[in-house]
Amino acid sequence: MHLMKVAIAQFAPDHLNLSGTIDSLDKIMQSLDEDIDLITFGETWLSGYPAWIDHYPDVARWDHEPVKESFLRMHDNAIAVDSDEMKHVQDLAAQKSCTIVIGVNEKVSAGKGQGTIYNSLITINKKGKIANHHRKLMPTFSEKLLYGIGDGKGLSSIEEENVKIGGLICWEHWMPLTRQSMHNSGEDVHVAVWPTVHEKHQIASRHYAFEGRCYVLAVGQIMKVSQVPPELQLPESYNEDDFLLNGGSCIIAPNGEFVVEPIFDREELIVADLPMEVILKERLTLDTSGHYQRNDVFQFEVNKSRS
Repeated sequence: MHLMKVAIAQFAPDHLNLSGTIDSLDKIMQSLDEDIDLITFGETWLSGYPAWIDHYPDVARWDHEPVKESFLRMHDNAIAVDSDEMKHVQDLAAQKSCTIVIGVNEKVSAGKGQGTIYNSLITINKKGKIANHHRKLMPTFSEKLLYGIGDGKGLSSIEEENVKIGGLICWEHWMPLTRQSMHNSGEDVHVAVWPTVHEKHQIASRHYAFEGRCYVLAVGQIMKVSQVPPELQLPESYNEDDFLLNGGSCIIAPNGEFVVEPIFDREELIVADLPMEVILKERLTLDTSGHYQRNDVFQFEVNKSRS
């Protein structure tokens, strides 16, 4: 039996502090068992999902200085794909011989788009190479205040030791054609990154596992009110120790059932051994890129150029 050992890092980043979050990443990676094949981190974990956009009442006010200051802080602590910080993350993957799938606030170091932040998902293979770089196709609702629109270049999976690994970001799981593009890439393990994996996100993740006949690692993260940028004053009803993001990470089998039930309200390294043979057994009844697809009826094309 071919087992793949996977891990979800449900830990709080040092919110909008790139160097502090890199330090946290170092500690997590150093603590890993040597036999873990894949570790995942949540949506823009490096260095922090801006959950405050849904809680700060004046977030959409025009020319509002506290929000501009927060955007500046967010951009200063975003990471460029060609940066020394990213090279350090790559080195961690190579040192542990462990694939890393990590959500990042991405900035561009040179050329067009230097004032834009992208909500991105980076896959680093066991040799420390960036094997896939996906930018979220469509920022969700209030995220459009902070993030640029992505492209189709990263809509693909990578192969590690005969296992195909892919991922999508948050509400991309409710974009049917996006799901189909990833099913067509032949995923065995899918990483679904979210801010929090609450019930509706669990439904989307379980549906994806069942539809794609693949394992799904649904990754949430931890954030408390105390981590909101100091420029933003939340209503008095919020307490410093209240959760804005409370995890919910879980692992789902190709039949849509839980391997690991959702875990809320605490930091934890969630580890599981996944038997790969289960995937093909489930594809006996459903293969949405093969025998349960009608390519003679539907034409499907993906523009994979980088915008």
